This record gives sequence, C-alpha cells and structure tokens, in this order.
Amino acid sequence: MKRQLKIWLECFRLRTLPVSLSGVIIAIGIAKWHNRFQWVPAVLCLVFALLAQISSNTANEYYDYLKGTDKPGRVGPRRGVTEGDITPTTLRNVTIGLLVAAGIVGCCLIPYGGWWLLPVGIVIALAALAYSAGPYPLSYHGLGELMVFIFFGLVPVNLTYYVMALRFDPLVVLFSIAIGLMGVNVLLVNNYRDVEDDRAAGKKTQTVMRGRPLTSFAYLLNGYIAIAILSAFWFMIAFVKVLPLWTLLIPLLYLVMHTVTWNKLRHRDGAALNPLLGETARNMLIFTILFTIVFIIYS
Repeated sequence: MKRQLKIWLECFRLRTLPVSLSGVIIAIGIAKWHNRFQWVPAVLCLVFALLAQISSNTANEYYDYLKGTDKPGRVGPRRGVTEGDITPTTLRNVTIGLLVAAGIVGCCLIPYGGWWLLPVGIVIALAALAYSAGPYPLSYHGLGELMVFIFFGLVPVNLTYYVMALRFDPLVVLFSIAIGLMGVNVLLVNNYRDVEDDRAAGKKTQTVMRGRPLTSFAYLLNGYIAIAILSAFWFMIAFVKVLPLWTLLIPLLYLVMHTVTWNKLRHRDGAALNPLLGETARNMLIFTILFTIVFIIYS
C-alpha cells in the first residue's frame, strides 16, 4: 500500500505542483490587498489548478509512454507506467477521472465569473491533453514553454483574480507574466536534463533545437525578466509607498535563490538535475507566498 502510494505521488509529480499553486496564490494576495477577496472562489481556483496540473502530468506520462519517449531506467524521475508499476489503462482512466473532477470544480466557478468560463475551462482541458497528445503534440514541437507560460501564468493569475473581483487589473497582468516566466523555468530544467533522450525519441523541445547553453541562459534571463517586468510596482513601493520599503527585499531574495539554482544547473548533469525541478518551483512559490503575506498584512 505504501509503495503504491509512492508510485502515484511520483506520477503526480508533486515537486512541480508549486507552479500551478503560485499563480493562484499571488492572485488571492492581490485580491485581498484590493479588498476583493472571496473564500469560496479562491479555494475552488486552488483545487482546480491542482487537478488541472496533475491531470496534465498524468496525461503527459501516458502519452510519452505510448510514443516510446520514456524508457525504463530513465535519467529523470521514475515513470510508473514505463517501469510496469501502473498499467496504461489505469493511468488513462485516472487521467480522465482527474479531468472530469477538474471540470466539475471549474463549473462551480461559473456562478462567480459567468458562463464564459465554460469555454475557457474546455480550452484548458484540451490544452492539458494537447501538450503530449493528438496529431500535433505541442511539447514535441517546441511549444511546451509557450503552453506553460499561458496556462500556468497568464490564465490562472488573471482568472483567479477575475472570479473574485469581476474585473481585470494591470498589476495582476504584470504578475501573471512574471509568474509565467518563472514557471517556464521548471520546464526548462526538465528539458535540459532530458535533452539526449528527447533527441533520440524525436521530441523537438526548445533545448533539443537550441542546445543546452542557450537553455541555461534562457533560464537565467527568465528570472531576471520576471522581476524587471514588475519594475513599475517596485517604483510604487520605493517612491509612492504603496507598501513598506522592506518588501523590496522579496524580489532580491528571489533573484539570489534563482541565481544560485542557475549556477547549479550549469554544473550538473543527469540525475543530479532532478532536485533542481523542485528547487526552481520552490523559488517561485517562496516569492508568491511572501508577497501574498505582505498583501494580506497591508490590505
């Protein structure tokens, strides 16, 4: 029983879940700061984000198995279906169940945000599958980073804020771009590690097409651009005093953590890169949690 639970937790890729949580958490913080916070839609958005990412992860594992991309004894984290711990049929059924559960939770948001959320939810579900499935799997054609940027940055941050505030906000848009770039870095670590396996399987990720040095540089740049995009917000803190000046230490802390992780990325290979997936996700989660705490305290 314990071993089976561990297998499924590995399949769900828990160390990457901060990517989906971060966008929702920062939107909750800004909504609280703007006196627009509502408990029910906030919790629903958190649950939906988790279910959507987990179903995307299981779908990715299922379709990578069908395509033969993942091999037994791979460098990356263990894949249960590839190693024979989970049957393909079971993994497919679990993925469908997770998508249905996400759909039910998403429908519960309609009373708060309106019926237009229904087609948005359908697009999100299709995107979770299209990442690895279909006639043109996006992650196999160098579009994985764009998908992460949109569906783990722009979409969760802006929509979470909208269902509570019933409006969009320029500051929220800026944070969504920053969170999207931070989230892309998690995928970059994954593709950086798997570049040889992906090349052999014909999976054309950006790392396969551009090489490891450019991927490493993109990783570093994404973190710095994410903070630079929020420069107008930093200006307001420093000169308009919308928040205490000490809160500028939060982006500085993120940049330090980000640079340290990047330096590890450059000097590691193979399985030694696996912890950097969680470390990259941890960096963005710490950034969002600290700012959310600040927003709550000074709301």
